[in-house]
Amino acid sequence: MSRVGNSPITIPAGVEVKFNDGVVTVKGKLGELSQTISEAIDITIEGEVLTVARKNEEKQTRADHGLYRSLINNMVQGVSTGFEKKLELVGVGYRASNQGQRLDLSLGYSHNIVIELPKEVQVNTVSEKGKNPIVELKSHDKQLVGMVAAKIRSFRKPEPYKGKGVRYVGEYIRRKAGKTASK
Repeated sequence: MSRVGNSPITIPAGVEVKFNDGVVTVKGKLGELSQTISEAIDITIEGEVLTVARKNEEKQTRADHGLYRSLINNMVQGVSTGFEKKLELVGVGYRASNQGQRLDLSLGYSHNIVIELPKEVQVNTVSEKGKNPIVELKSHDKQLVGMVAAKIRSFRKPEPYKGKGVRYVGEYIRRKAGKTASK
């Protein structure tokens, strides 16, 4: 029995949800998202409440029940409030700047890394004197903003000895002790 799949989704004001031919479309003030749903999953919309039910008790259907409920909930939340990821660049000389959708990162390599971001993701860089640069990513698509943040983090993952690298704001990096001088 799926605990996640059985809980109903409350549709906030200003969000429109449609279900036609196995495709759920969610439209709100921040954008529009759509997701293809398996035939074994049934969706009912009654007023401001959306419920996800399964048509049979097969193992794959039980697994998909909670998955599709979470995906639809993320779509509803995304078009109404949006999602945000913040990345912190920790290291001497690490810098970030953006011109529109083009993000320019200086991460200690011999060259700058320039990445062109999708138009659905808004990027903002914050550089204050004495603090680590921060890259803010905002979007209505949770999966897309997570993928972009993971891609940026993969350019220079945090290392355990000095803690240098690109990390999420608030991420804990487990530190290791370095070599000690032997006599």
